[in-house]
Amino acid sequence: MTQKQLKSALVVILIAVFGLAVLAFVLPQQMRTDSHSASAPQPGTQASEISAATPQLPTASPTPAQSATPATPTSAPPALTETPTALATQAFTYPESFYITDITGHRQVYSLGCEASAAVDWAGYFDVPIIEYTFQVSLPHSDNPDYGFVGDVNSEWGQIPPFAYGVYSGPVADLLVTYGLPAKSVKNYSLDALKQKLSESKPAIVWVIDNMKWSEAVNYIDTEGRVSVVAPYEHVVIVTGYDSDSIRYMSNGKFYDTPTAVFERSWNVLGNMAVIYDQ
Repeated sequence: MTQKQLKSALVVILIAVFGLAVLAFVLPQQMRTDSHSASAPQPGTQASEISAATPQLPTASPTPAQSATPATPTSAPPALTETPTALATQAFTYPESFYITDITGHRQVYSLGCEASAAVDWAGYFDVPIIEYTFQVSLPHSDNPDYGFVGDVNSEWGQIPPFAYGVYSGPVADLLVTYGLPAKSVKNYSLDALKQKLSESKPAIVWVIDNMKWSEAVNYIDTEGRVSVVAPYEHVVIVTGYDSDSIRYMSNGKFYDTPTAVFERSWNVLGNMAVIYDQ
């Protein structure tokens, strides 16, 4: 074999050896790749194949979303869960009817002296004698009936301040207290509370209009800027009894029965004002 042929044979052998080495490396890799490809699902068929091979667990039905309850505004007061104590403890136990029969009265001395006249009769019922003149001149004077007697007690009846008028429950009660009586001035007093007092044999002095009539109330501003509710023909009587339909009262020593609604309408004009025996 010539030198040229030997070199050619050597090149062929080297090529063959290199080829065998390449085949030895590539063939196992290809086999592994083919094996992996055969066991893995192809793209696009994964969901259906998994579904066919593996049973699906039941899917829970979705719970409908609940709409949120709007928040209560923080500025709104909380709802009351119980009756306020003051109201819950106030129980009225008066009977259906009750009359105080051992009270007497007299006709007022002065044209605008109904307050003093009623106060004297009321005090007398509780065994405290008072001279009407003494009581009248002892009342404070003011241009506002909430603070004292307005005007001249001998003036014409039916006017309103700043003209001669009369006096309200505050000064009357204060003066009665100086005689040792537990008198208390009240406003916005209820009919139930009034009946309760009467059923305890405690008459009450009340502010009404005339002989249970009505007149229009107005706001009056005195010289110091204080406001008071006033009305023409302001009058004072003593309530002495009631039944299911009527109220009994004494005015100028005489007794009258009037329908409850009539009494309430007249009493309400000046704000359900009264002097009560507070014991």
